[in-house]
Amino acid sequence: MIQEYQIRVQPQVAANEQALRSWLADEYGFDVRTITAVRILRRSIDARQRTIFVNLKVRVFINEQPQDDEYQHTEYPDVTGRPQVIVVGAGPGGLFAALHLIELGLRPIVLERGKDVRERKKDLAQIAKTQKVDAESNYCFGEGGAGAYSDGKLYTRSKKRGSIEKILNVFCQHGASTNILADAHPHIGTDKLPRVIENMRNTILRCGGEVHFQTKMTQLLLEGNRVVGCMAADKEYRGPVILATGHSARDVYRYLAESNIELEAKGIAVGVRLEHPSMLIDQIQYHNKQGRGKYLPAAEYSFVTQVDGRGVYSFCMCPGGFVIPAATDKEQIVVNGMSPSNRGGQWSNSGMVVELRAEDIDGDDALRVMRFQEELERNCWQQGNMKQTAPAQRMADFVNKRLSYDLPKSSYAPGLISSPLHFWMPQSISHRLQEGFKVFGRQSHGFLTNEAVMIGVETRTSSPVRIVRDSETLMHVRLQGLFPCGEGAGYAGGIVSAGVDGERCAEMCAAYLDS
Repeated sequence: MIQEYQIRVQPQVAANEQALRSWLADEYGFDVRTITAVRILRRSIDARQRTIFVNLKVRVFINEQPQDDEYQHTEYPDVTGRPQVIVVGAGPGGLFAALHLIELGLRPIVLERGKDVRERKKDLAQIAKTQKVDAESNYCFGEGGAGAYSDGKLYTRSKKRGSIEKILNVFCQHGASTNILADAHPHIGTDKLPRVIENMRNTILRCGGEVHFQTKMTQLLLEGNRVVGCMAADKEYRGPVILATGHSARDVYRYLAESNIELEAKGIAVGVRLEHPSMLIDQIQYHNKQGRGKYLPAAEYSFVTQVDGRGVYSFCMCPGGFVIPAATDKEQIVVNGMSPSNRGGQWSNSGMVVELRAEDIDGDDALRVMRFQEELERNCWQQGNMKQTAPAQRMADFVNKRLSYDLPKSSYAPGLISSPLHFWMPQSISHRLQEGFKVFGRQSHGFLTNEAVMIGVETRTSSPVRIVRDSETLMHVRLQGLFPCGEGAGYAGGIVSAGVDGERCAEMCAAYLDS
């Protein structure tokens, strides 16, 4: 017999399978010896009251064993000799496009400007040591894209465009923990995701596809209004093109604009990375001076408000994580956050950002929001002594417009320098952050504190450009055979939504080749 139940238990029960079996036996009148397996299908934490509960949906196997795996397998056939499709970019959009092309019987040729995920890691370590950024191998460029070293958060609010469950199951098939199928806010972890990405690449290669690193696309090949391939590393690659270059490929945006390929400016969100001691966030969120204790994970938070007609909100929260330097070229400071799978670090951080709409920036050209990003990142670099040393300010000092004469310890490896962010950041951003922090401090006592440090600047929340495409075919509105894809095209926001968009682009590309 197999039964499913929605239950509400204390954390120590949810954390121990034997305790969970005993609880189920007592609650539903089973002999605990007849429970052969328990699968957790959904898991979320209810921390609204002082007594914390864990909500579970469980499948209980009584006197029988599970007959299937915990995740659904996808079959990937050999596509050697099949029609080929060029996939530009090996981030989540590109990787899922490539895998789905294989499902559809097409041969992906993946071109990635950066290095493979292991070699890339060596270049990341050099940023803190040398204060220099490799423009082709950094926290945004390379195998796995910006998500590879950004915690691997898989939560998305997008529900309409494709199968989120399919994306999660493909991750499990390539080595991710099956916990991601159950958790309300799933994540893989920065320490585990590189191996998963390698396994995805190996599937592409095993099935007859190709993956080329340090192979930057420089030009699309056109025949009339049809894209028939691209140039990369002085070589021609022929086939329709899925363009999945990520939200930071500014050279691609400039090339497209110079080539009169239709683009439009897109809104983004801009602000800072806010870092608290993780113990403090645990104490606040779990209403307990002892913090999370033995059985609860590092606490998360989510804040949102409106100030002067624009949203102010937390973004990409990393419990027990650290702040990283995410610039993609010289004369930039950009910060982001990530966490290992256990989220066991002594700090917790999130982006704290203000909504910026395209109409907020003067001008009418498609790259104006991107140029605003660039100017703010360059200004931040200048404030940071023209190194990757990031300008920073204590949170309460920022709200009260005071200089921070010293700074708390931080996870940001290249180092911090005290700077009056309230003075040099755009007034439209700093004022809204100040007012938003006051609201968040009232909502969550202890959150607005000088124990927290603001690190500038967070600008790469999403693409500042949209590559215009047809809503039905997903092809560019003017060029046949070009499929703008994922975050870089302006149609996704995060790992899962980019993966979903990659699969959709693969399907439309297959239909295009069949037409």
